[in-house]
Amino acid sequence: MELPDRLVERLYADADAGRWPAPPAAFREALSASATKTFGNRAPGGRELERYLAALHCADLALACACAAGVNAAWEHLIREHRPALYRAADAMDPGGRARELADAVWADLFTRSLFRYFHGRSSLSTWLRSVLAQRHVDLVRAARRIDPLPEEEQLPPAPRVPDDPDAERYARLMQDALAASIAELEPRDRLRLACYHAEQLTLAETGRLLHEHEATVSRRLTQTRRALRPAIARWLEGSGGLRPAEVQRCLQLMLDDPGALDLRPILAPAEACKISDEDRSKRGVS
Repeated sequence: MELPDRLVERLYADADAGRWPAPPAAFREALSASATKTFGNRAPGGRELERYLAALHCADLALACACAAGVNAAWEHLIREHRPALYRAADAMDPGGRARELADAVWADLFTRSLFRYFHGRSSLSTWLRSVLAQRHVDLVRAARRIDPLPEEEQLPPAPRVPDDPDAERYARLMQDALAASIAELEPRDRLRLACYHAEQLTLAETGRLLHEHEATVSRRLTQTRRALRPAIARWLEGSGGLRPAEVQRCLQLMLDDPGALDLRPILAPAEACKISDEDRSKRGVS
């Protein structure tokens, strides 16, 4: 996205980007990438663009640009000001030390400069680093749960008994149809993201690599999609399903209490784009 020279120069000065210094061309490119990420193909008006860029954490963006360019003073500042806070966040997530190892991996990725291109200045650099760490910790926990061995059969707790409901079977069929209809109305990319994460059981990072999105973006958009599905499902149940509002709530609650009545595989059948072969999984250390 093309940016006015005077605006870029003013933001560069306001961010004190010359203290490192951050390369002006890299700073301009980072601002442009941030605006493009937000506005997409839409061309914002001059005032809208200026308000957006002025609201960014431009000082942190300049610091990231300088680090990506290999400026030693910027790296020293980053390590001194941000690494202790990231380690404290890691220790709070997992006192056992596993998150501290993830924090070291985040720093390793920063040193290879592969992460900076995902920082767009919409949050502070410290907040963004904690978000990256948190998502990697979530991925680690999910991966560990998938490979944990099942307990011996005789040690399995009895399945909780769901009270008999004469409408359970009918509600399950309606919910299946409601899910299918609501998911079909999603944007193709949102459906693909759901399939990769929920049907193919990819991690946030793997899903992000396949869709060329940052893992924090994958997490945020999955949350947005799931939130959008509930009212869409309720509308379908009341409209096409013919349920009264009280029945809709009863149907939703019943399915929450006994989700095993639903078969999501046909609805979220993973597309070829999000499948990973056993060989690829082995290479990535994914079980």
